This record gives sequence, structure tokens and C-alpha cells, in this order.
Amino acid sequence: MALSIKTEEADRLARELSRLTGETMTDAITQAMRERLERVRAEREIQRDYVSRMKTFVQERVGRYDRHPVTSEEWDEAVGDTSEALGVSR
Repeated sequence: MALSIKTEEADRLARELSRLTGETMTDAITQAMRERLERVRAEREIQRDYVSRMKTFVQERVGRYDRHPVTSEEWDEAVGDTSEALGVSR
């Protein structure tokens, strides 16, 4: 099977990698693609694992808190924006 390198940069990179490793261009390119594929797969697995861990984290805590909608007054009280704190009358 053939692989066609169609840019000067790709050709230059492949030749340099081959020269530095002492491998044929085919072996150097194959190894480079294998290593990149392993990294991409690992990154995707980490991402899936992160999403899974976050879902578990949320599910474990969802029942611990009151989740009713917060009124403006409750929000203001929670962050300290009461009329007394702001020095205004409502």
C-alpha cells in the first residue's frame, strides 16, 4: 500500500526523522503515527474518564442540597447585597 506525501514540510519532517532515528522513512513515519495515535487515544480516554468522574461527583452530591430556585432577595442576602449592607432603602 502506498502513502503519498504531498507537501514539502511533510517530506522534510519525514526525512529528518528518518535521518535522526536511523530508520527507513517508512519505519520512522509508521512509528511516529503509532506514537501519536497512542497519545490521542490516551487523551480521549482521559477526557471520557474525567466526564465520568464529574457525573459521579455530581450524582453523589445532588441530594445534599436544596435546589429550589433562588429569589432575588435570597441571592442578595447570600452575597451580602442587603439594603442595610448597601446603605439604601428598598
